[in-house]
Amino acid sequence: MLHCLHNSPMTSSPYQLAKRALFLFPPEAVHEPTLMMLRMAERLHVLRLLCGKPVNDPIKVMGLRFSNRVGLAAGMDKQGTSVDAFGALGFGFVEIGTLTPRPQRGNPSPRLFRCVSQRAIINHMGLNNPGVDRGVENLSATRHFKGILGVNISKNKVTPNDEARIDYLACLRAVWEVADYVAINFSCPNVPNLCELAKAETAADLLAALKSEQSNLQQETGKYVPIVMKVSPDMSEQQIRELAHVFLDCQLDGLICTNTTTSRIGVENHPAAQQRGGLSGAPLFNRANETLEAFAQELRGAIPIIGVGGIMSPEDALAKVRAGASLVQLYSGFVYQGPSLIRGCANALKKHFAGLK
Repeated sequence: MLHCLHNSPMTSSPYQLAKRALFLFPPEAVHEPTLMMLRMAERLHVLRLLCGKPVNDPIKVMGLRFSNRVGLAAGMDKQGTSVDAFGALGFGFVEIGTLTPRPQRGNPSPRLFRCVSQRAIINHMGLNNPGVDRGVENLSATRHFKGILGVNISKNKVTPNDEARIDYLACLRAVWEVADYVAINFSCPNVPNLCELAKAETAADLLAALKSEQSNLQQETGKYVPIVMKVSPDMSEQQIRELAHVFLDCQLDGLICTNTTTSRIGVENHPAAQQRGGLSGAPLFNRANETLEAFAQELRGAIPIIGVGGIMSPEDALAKVRAGASLVQLYSGFVYQGPSLIRGCANALKKHFAGLK
């Protein structure tokens, strides 16, 4: 979360003062106030003044034109209130959510933990969000962001898995007009049994239903919205192979590798390691890359991949691309390194691909 922005290379005095003050408080308590300050700074044009113009490195993926290859991962802007602000920071695309059909409070607090020396975060948030209708209202108020908008959706916690498709379809219909792509979250470790939906047969049924509704909505509206699925880094090689075949058979538009991990490798000695939840940040990097590489080998370029998980430097972003990603997303790296990481990664990827031409 933004409350952890304590190692940013930015040197502006107001930023440093705000950062130090925010870090004195519990993580979740300052997240929304920080987003509010970002929104205010965007309205006053302060963010553009500090960060400069976003890196221009256009690329077409999934039929969509991305202004650069670096996006914000879901989980930072759960309500869709701050898209303009994140765009002003330099992201080429922003993914909001996760949104569910009905409002959801998530898991009891405390549910968010910093592992500062390991540059990691453990969260057990439980997909807290205002519900898809409110999320769409918030997104409709976006005014200045010209990049690609992704909306991450899932089922409500109380919805049994055998009725999950009802929730996903309801969300798909609700966000269709505002989303440039829709990300299907069936891999969050903070919702009981949600990852069971990633079993090959269950995933095939869910994806078939989503693709059918996608076709119906395209006919009704004349607009095509790509569907991508976000996978877990905690799958076996066999599970990856089986899912890859499902994605190919169902003609999935895109894949996000990966969500957070239940592993505690890299934070074993931290007090927060005993807490429940998904681990993100630097310790996730290798595990996420292994999953990305495995899917890339199975998909052989037929489905574009968005690489996310543990990007803490431009070199890490390049490693995602070399592993098979077309785009990357930041979350914990943005939290720990600050806005300069966006520009650093975008410029590194731009230079890399320019050299391949």
